[in-house]
Parts: sequence; C-alpha cells; structure tokens
Amino acid sequence: MSERQRYRTDDPDLDERLLELLRSVGADEDVDQLFEILVSVTKLAGDDADRLNLKITNAALKEMREAFKVFAPYREVPKVTIFGSARTLPADPLYLQTRDLAAALAEAGWIIVTGAGPGIMSAGAEGAGPEHSLGVNIRLPFEQPNPAFESDNRLVTMKYFFTRKLMLMKESAGFAVLPGGFGTLDEVFELLTLLQTGKAAPAPIVLLEVPGGTYWQSWDRFVRDEVVARGLVSPEDLLLVTITDDVAAATREIFGFFRNYHSIRYVGNRLVIRLRAAPTRAELADLNDRFADICTRGRIESTLAQPAEVSGNDHVELPRIALHFDRSSHGRLRALIDALNGLGSAPPVAAPDPDSAEAAGSPPEVEEGPSDPPSGQTPPP
Repeated sequence: MSERQRYRTDDPDLDERLLELLRSVGADEDVDQLFEILVSVTKLAGDDADRLNLKITNAALKEMREAFKVFAPYREVPKVTIFGSARTLPADPLYLQTRDLAAALAEAGWIIVTGAGPGIMSAGAEGAGPEHSLGVNIRLPFEQPNPAFESDNRLVTMKYFFTRKLMLMKESAGFAVLPGGFGTLDEVFELLTLLQTGKAAPAPIVLLEVPGGTYWQSWDRFVRDEVVARGLVSPEDLLLVTITDDVAAATREIFGFFRNYHSIRYVGNRLVIRLRAAPTRAELADLNDRFADICTRGRIESTLAQPAEVSGNDHVELPRIALHFDRSSHGRLRALIDALNGLGSAPPVAAPDPDSAEAAGSPPEVEEGPSDPPSGQTPPP
C-alpha cells in the first residue's frame, strides 16, 4: 500500500489488525482498497452513526458486492443498457422497436442490460435472449422481476435506486433510451450529467423513438429552448446524445463510436486518447485547427505510451494522442472523438475490445504525475 494519502484508523495497532484480518482471508490483491473499506467500518463504529444510516450503508455495500459478482463473468463482453418505461405494452410499436434493437446488438455479441422489469425492459431482454441479457431489478410492490432471469445467475435485485443506477450505468459501453416516465427522464439526465462533467468516460447515448413519434423531438426542443437558451448548458453538450427513429442508425451510432476510439486516461495534466489507428500528419494538423479551443495550452500530439501506462501495461501497443484538455468541454471532446472515428486512417467499424468496453462506463483513470509527460511518436505522413 502506498504510504501517500493512506486512509487510516489513527490507531497503528488497529490498522495492523485490519491488515492481518485481510491476510487471514487470503486477500492478496487490491489490499489497499479492502483495507480502507474496513477503516470506514471502524470509523462508522466510532462515529455514533444513526442506525438508519448504518442500514443504508450496509444494504448498499451488500447490493454492490452482489452486483459486482453477477457482472464479473461478463466483464470482457461489451454491453448496452436499455432504459425506458415499465408501462409500455407488448403491442406498442416502441416495444417492437426495442426488441429489434436488442436483437441486433445481441447478434453482434453484445449483452443487453435492463432493469429486469416489464415494458421496455422486457422488450430488451426478449430481443437479446437469455444468453445476452443481464438484469438489475428494483424492489417495488408493483414491479416484479422478469421471469426470464430466474433460471440463470444474470439478475441482481436492489433496494435502492442509487445502487441500481450505478450498475446500470457503470458496466455499459453504450446506452439506448426509449420514451418513459420520471424514472427514464431521471436516467437520461443522469447519463448526460456524468458525461458532461467527465465523471464517466465517453460513451454513446441513443434516444430512440418510433417513426412519427414526437417524444424525443419535444424533449430536444425543451432542452434547446429552455436550458441551452438560458445558458444553463452549452450547445455542444447536446452532441452527447443522438436522436433517431431507426434501429439501424442506432446500432451504427453505438458500433461507430468505437471505430477508432479506444479509451481515455489522464496522465499528469494531459488527457491521453488511445486509438486503433494513428492519425497522419495531415489529419493531426486538421484536428489541431478544429479543436484548439479545448486545449489549455500546446497542441494535440501523437505520443508514445506514458511511463504510468507502461508500468501498468496499459495498452502500450496502441497509438495515442495527448492534449492539455480543459476538463470542462466534454461536448467538444465528444466532437473530437467523432472526428477521430471519421478519419480516413480509421479502421473499419468493429465491436469494442473487452478493455475498451469495460472502461466506457467507468470514471476515466487519473494518474497524477509530471505535468508534461514526454511525447516522442512521429505521426505517419
């Protein structure tokens, strides 16, 4: 464990006993994180915490542990979470649209994650089939889990919405949202908040409607006329979502996001974007002309893997670019990713590799280090 910034009990003897406890159960990986979890438990014991607060903490930790275990066998499989109304009936065109989308994604090898309830959630699970479905249900008296999940260990049921939303968003490389009520709107705005603030790594969000539908067009009009017009979000933030009424367009948006883009990581003061193919000199010059506004200084450069990446064997074989990103213009960052995916040097569209898919929903990794890691890769002509 690093001595720097270690979270402790302030009792060296107790710290050692906690470490000994971990050793006694065979913990030999990520001991620093497990140790700090136990430190939090001991601090709660000494804080005279209210019983209700302890029950919330206890239930949340148990739910997350169970969910992590359910999802672990599928860590290397790309996933799309589908959100939408539990009230949508099987005869509704939205139900059929959802089923078709899930089937198309599952056919390409993706897993569909849903809330494991009725309506749109049932349509997603039905289209994907049992072998390509995972469910994160919520305990509600009027919403029982889909029976399709009962025969396999692909379902976790939760008490709290906040732990449920964590798993529905953390594990997926892409998101599709169908029209729904307050819960669905909460989920789409939560997704946008996570991407807009950089609390989640970039990922495609598709707002899917049926031909002739007005739900997302009305939503878009409200956001533009009331939220963007008041300066409450930037116009570029709407680049984080794609609205379509076509299943093929929805799948292209999700698959195409990973055409060239692989993942991001912060190293020191620079954002490193890992790619499948290196940009040419001419392409890099054009990117600098178009995206200088999101650089706090310097230019977008091709670079070798940084020392922090090399020490962790973090995709050192991939080409990458680096920039001093302003860490606030995430809509423009999405535009940069779209530009990278549209380069002539970009490879054909393919499913994301396991590590790229796994990284998409999680917070981008941050490695504190030198402010200017060395570059050294010359782009091809």
